[in-house]
Amino acid sequence: MTSPDWRLCVAPMIDVTDRHCRYFHRLLAPRARLYTEMITTGALLHGNVARHLDFDAAEHPVALQLGGSEPDALAQAARMGEQWGYDEINLNCGCPSERVQRGSFGACLMAEPDLVADCMKAMQDAVSVPVTVKHRLGLDYDESYAFVRDFVGKIYDTGCRVFVAHARNAVLKGLSPKDNREIPPLRYDVVAQLKRDFPDCTIVLNGGLADAAQSVHAAGQFDGVMLGRAAWHNPRVLSEVSMQLWPSVRLPSDAQVVDAMTAYAADQVARGVPLRVITRPMLGLVNSQSGARRWRRLLSDPTRLAANDPALIYEAWRSLRNGPREPQLLDDPLAAA
Repeated sequence: MTSPDWRLCVAPMIDVTDRHCRYFHRLLAPRARLYTEMITTGALLHGNVARHLDFDAAEHPVALQLGGSEPDALAQAARMGEQWGYDEINLNCGCPSERVQRGSFGACLMAEPDLVADCMKAMQDAVSVPVTVKHRLGLDYDESYAFVRDFVGKIYDTGCRVFVAHARNAVLKGLSPKDNREIPPLRYDVVAQLKRDFPDCTIVLNGGLADAAQSVHAAGQFDGVMLGRAAWHNPRVLSEVSMQLWPSVRLPSDAQVVDAMTAYAADQVARGVPLRVITRPMLGLVNSQSGARRWRRLLSDPTRLAANDPALIYEAWRSLRNGPREPQLLDDPLAAA
């Protein structure tokens, strides 16, 4: 059995990293660890479980990120995630949105480390897969290192050994979630200090990683990196990082990705999934290539997407200047891992 590996992770992003996006990212990065969107305990305990938890076996290793602050509810949700086949349960202690704050979870949990510890213990007792935490470095404008050190220390005492640190504070009032990803200063030095103070932990750096070179460098300084918006806007960055971290792993070409996604789309459309949710994460695949604008225009055209014809993906591919007439088939792109 392969040991868990956090060297390259794709961040949980609400309304972004659904199962179709994760399938696409898996093609580009065969060894990356993928994360679901944050799913609240209420959505799992009182909603459509299959809609929230179903995923393709190709997505492994895949982690379920939970949002909540009640230990019993989190334990139940974690147990459901493990039974569904997820490889990791991650607790969100980093989201600063007002909606999340109203539910008393996300980043505001960092102000209640004892409660977070109780939540972690409850989930650890409920499942055998790793239970991890994603957190910020502080709240509002308090940049005291002692705050995050003590928070991590409290969670460390529960037995948690994997921490994904978004290297910014979370400003709970006055900044939107987007602003919270950009305005609070990055403090990689603080994450590095956490690594020195907790040397037996896996410390994954998140925040501000914009390209492959920066990400590969950071992966050498920490135990792993987590890419978010960079992977959304330029998906091929995942392949570029993968080539450096796992040079022996064969990666599919753009043409092979197109072929695999067309086959995947045909299967999903037959199950009632709208084509638009499958093509959406693909829009940045050919960024910087000639014809990229035509590619994006075709794959986001509401009229064309309404027909739910997966052949639209091939048509967009053929529209690229000097692109091959048909994708170059690979029997099973996911077998390249």
